[in-house]
Amino acid sequence: MSTLLTGIAELVTNDPAWGEGQADPADRLLGIIREAAVVVSGGVIAWVGRAADAPDADDRRDLGGRAVIPGFVDSHTHLVFAGDRSAEFAARMTGTAYDGGGIAVSVAATRAATDDELRTLVAGRVTEMRAQGTTTVEIKSGYGLTIEDELRSLRIARELTPHTTFLGAHVVPPEYRDRRADYVDLVTGPMLDALLADGLEASPAAYVDVFCEPHSKHAFDGDEARTILTAARDRGLALRVHGNQLGHGPGVQLACELGAASVDHCTYLTDDDVEALAAARGTTVATLLPGVEFSTRSPYPDARRLIEAGVDVALASDCNPGTCYSSSIPFVIALAVREMGMTPAEALYASTAASGRSLALDRRLAVGEPAELGVVNGPSHLHLSYRAGVPLVRAYEP
Repeated sequence: MSTLLTGIAELVTNDPAWGEGQADPADRLLGIIREAAVVVSGGVIAWVGRAADAPDADDRRDLGGRAVIPGFVDSHTHLVFAGDRSAEFAARMTGTAYDGGGIAVSVAATRAATDDELRTLVAGRVTEMRAQGTTTVEIKSGYGLTIEDELRSLRIARELTPHTTFLGAHVVPPEYRDRRADYVDLVTGPMLDALLADGLEASPAAYVDVFCEPHSKHAFDGDEARTILTAARDRGLALRVHGNQLGHGPGVQLACELGAASVDHCTYLTDDDVEALAAARGTTVATLLPGVEFSTRSPYPDARRLIEAGVDVALASDCNPGTCYSSSIPFVIALAVREMGMTPAEALYASTAASGRSLALDRRLAVGEPAELGVVNGPSHLHLSYRAGVPLVRAYEP
């Protein structure tokens, strides 16, 4: 059964073939087609082009002059958790600084929750994301911090997405506070061994991540992070890194050196960090998470500086219970445009094509690609940042 989607005022393809030769920078970057149409068949894009050239299909759906974009790729989330930390947010709004300590609250609540309780919570959050145009989501563990709890977090995440990340090195759990080296040994030995043990469905972790943040007594310093990441790489697992969130540190350099797919936050960067990210273009994406800065009253990353240096820049929500309990990529786009020097086109590209790249995905609207589309209740992608806070976009449902 094929469906012709027509009445598309603006189609964002992210396809260089459609961007080539266009005069407007946004049109070139996004591969925009105006007065466009798409044919979807069996969940795959069968045809893309101008409406006047559209072929026949079994069914026809008129979108009434709306814009269509690639579905958002949210490449950094922490959705497997229980409990509530709204009081922590309120405290930050009155001046309490964030240092990572509140993660222990989520760890305790998550450990105490049943599998079914966690499953219901995660499914609800993913549904909330789809209602805002997100069609692909990465989900991290990191609120279990025992072998059993990390494994069940990843198993639950895999019920909803193939893009999972083992974050046993989120923080040092309370029971290891005075035995940090023992916890690093647990993560790099028995935890990683369990992830790869026979009987698990492939591996519950596509990536291994670490919160490399010397400015937090709860997170991991550069030497600890290197030990964890190297152990994961030696086992054939791909890498991601939380880096340079609370201050200048080794996270970005470590991510680039070890070939991590993404280094996330990148709030505090030296010139050497920017140069390393530019040199790692094509391997390491800099994923910015402005919802965190909004929710912690911290300085925003300088996206303009990174883009002008030639760095691959992505955007993601970092939806989590402590520093950004928002699942809205349109909100992230609006913050990136308003606070970080990105154009609306750059922000959309960063939250689709570049974010997808960090997960080894080709996020274009092109023949043969999955029909993961977002339908915007407006004639242009500009409305995503122009009408901040308005629920304008939803994931396309056949």
